[in-house]
Amino acid sequence: MTAATRPDRASHAARIMPGPAAIAEAMLAAGCRFFAGYPMTPFTEVLETMAARLPEVGGVCVNAESELEAVGMAWGAAATGTPAATGSTGQGLSLMQESLAEIVYARLPLVVLNMARAQGDYFQATRGGGHGDYRHLVLAPCDVPEAVELTQLAFHLAEKWRSPVLVMGDYYLAHTHQSVTVAPLDFGPLPPRDWALDGRSGGSGAAKLISPLSDAKQRHAAGRADAGYDLAEFYHRHVAVMERMVAEEPPRAETEFVEDAEVVVVAYGTPGAYVRQAVRELRAEGRRVGYVRPITLVPFPSEIVAAAAAGGRTVAVYENNQGQMLDDVRLAVLGAAPVRFIGGLSLDASGFGIAPDLDVAVLKARIAAVHDAAAPAGDAGHDGRGGAA
Repeated sequence: MTAATRPDRASHAARIMPGPAAIAEAMLAAGCRFFAGYPMTPFTEVLETMAARLPEVGGVCVNAESELEAVGMAWGAAATGTPAATGSTGQGLSLMQESLAEIVYARLPLVVLNMARAQGDYFQATRGGGHGDYRHLVLAPCDVPEAVELTQLAFHLAEKWRSPVLVMGDYYLAHTHQSVTVAPLDFGPLPPRDWALDGRSGGSGAAKLISPLSDAKQRHAAGRADAGYDLAEFYHRHVAVMERMVAEEPPRAETEFVEDAEVVVVAYGTPGAYVRQAVRELRAEGRRVGYVRPITLVPFPSEIVAAAAAGGRTVAVYENNQGQMLDDVRLAVLGAAPVRFIGGLSLDASGFGIAPDLDVAVLKARIAAVHDAAAPAGDAGHDGRGGAA
């Protein structure tokens, strides 16, 4: 799936591990040495594991006063060149949005975890709630082994692009035990950390600056040293880096049975794994259905979705929300095929993300109903809820 070169894992035996412990071990394997967070279920378990494990490898974990302090602490650690991470649930990440926007412009590598309670944070993750014109990469694992890989990939991409990378988890990843092998993964060389504020440039006359406002000292004009910063030049230069990141980083997705499918189902995260099983069972029953599971939400695998929908095939979208990724699927298809929404908000009484509808039998019935009612190739004008596709 990813282009990692895996080293010899003979010394890294497979273990049955809960998701938070596996994600924490993956962060340590990737070199993370600073972590800050505030307890909020289902993120709490990751914070607890990092608090126990980071000191054992010479790192620091801080239980912050709130998510505001947590992201600020992680920002400071990242500025020194220390591989750092933070996270929360979507509610806590709402408090971090201003800082994440500024960290993007400060060009700092930071890994951010969203152990979401359902899938209502898609807009937050992919559009951002901060200020300014920014984007950052978003990865969405569907199970614990993939979370181990994508967490390490997130650290690599954060260093490669000097940008935050968000790993979109959920309640299921936080409370599922699976057999995993956690070993350092090599994704290739990285640029030097010559930007880091490690103290070596202080007093040299060439001190470094990391800020969302500038990476250079104030301009000198007419003999004055207080002419201010050229924010236009700074913003244009940094937007160019973001555009190149989104354009050059390859979108990732898992696909199956899309070559001859009459209905293609799109789902991400843990629900993507349930959809995959439902599609496989329907194929075994003779139904021509397939699926696309986006792994990168930014950049979104638009071309992969469009290719799967080629020929006017009906596209069904499942999300545990009111329809958010649905917008990106519509943009990918651009009216070439009908798009039907088969998801919806499904929660238990706690609201933490246990979805009664997230059941293979339930999903099979919904996909089969779309297959039975598949629109002709030319009928691409509705989304199944009365709206335009």
